[in-house]
Amino acid sequence: MRLKIILLSLLLFIGIVYLFNASWLAPVPDGKPVLLAHRGVHQTFRRDGLTAQSCTASMINPPTHDLIENTLPSMKAAFDAGADVVEFDLHPTTDGHFAVFHDWTLDCRTDGKGVTREHTLAELKTLDAGYGYTADGGKTYPLRGKGISLIPSLDEVLAAFPDKRFLIHIKSKDREEGAALARRLGEIPLERHKHLMVYGDTTPVEYVKKHLPHLTVGSSSALKSCLIGYIATGWFGRVPDSCSGRLMLVPVNIAPWLWGWPNRFMARMKNADTQVFILGDYDGGNFSTGIDTPSDLDRIPKPFDGGIWTNKIESIATHQRR
Repeated sequence: MRLKIILLSLLLFIGIVYLFNASWLAPVPDGKPVLLAHRGVHQTFRRDGLTAQSCTASMINPPTHDLIENTLPSMKAAFDAGADVVEFDLHPTTDGHFAVFHDWTLDCRTDGKGVTREHTLAELKTLDAGYGYTADGGKTYPLRGKGISLIPSLDEVLAAFPDKRFLIHIKSKDREEGAALARRLGEIPLERHKHLMVYGDTTPVEYVKKHLPHLTVGSSSALKSCLIGYIATGWFGRVPDSCSGRLMLVPVNIAPWLWGWPNRFMARMKNADTQVFILGDYDGGNFSTGIDTPSDLDRIPKPFDGGIWTNKIESIATHQRR
């Protein structure tokens, strides 16, 4: 009798947890996905043998266009293709500006040398941002000469696209970079802030959040705490404080394991003002992929009104519309 009571109690508990997290009992999303173009429209690269020291410009796939990541033409092409948000990378310059460029150093992609942040914006603007791109091991450089003076500043990006949404990536662990970015963003109208998000290492990003608390951010520690915390406590509906008002990046192969996925989960995140973006598969490595193929996109539940992170906005947006 005692064993039967224990089993019945356990079954009742499981049933309650199931119903509490049942996606089919949650409101059905009535919006459309938010498409995020990682680096804009850019040259994709092979990932076999990829390490943290790899020069990805030297391992690109054969180009199908001349666009270069983190440039104004690349961003315009992404928005024209159907992106709702464009992600770009920042580095401070020695003359008090922010340069929009991916790499910590200039040697891989450009005809410049040295650490990116150790140059003035004027110096960076003399470089050829397409100089180092090759798809055949250095036999040809198809973008050489096509990226001269294309490294923009943060101010130029915001001026060129005054009504567009951006995800800004801080590339360093430098607190002072967070302070400088917070000051610069604090100088623009508050209405503009609703179109901006910031992510990166904990120290600079949390500084930005402290001084601009209304801004949506995703620091490395908070991203991990949010995802792991929800896996641990989401079964009874609790959304961790580390998720509230922030980004949550979810690999597509992890998403089905989240409590209430997809509809109940998304409803909880909306209530917590959490911006969810689905990435490509997590495989234990350090290099996240995006939703980059039609088969990847088919793994996203329908309907779905969260964010989709892609490196191939030009094809994914077309497939999504279809």
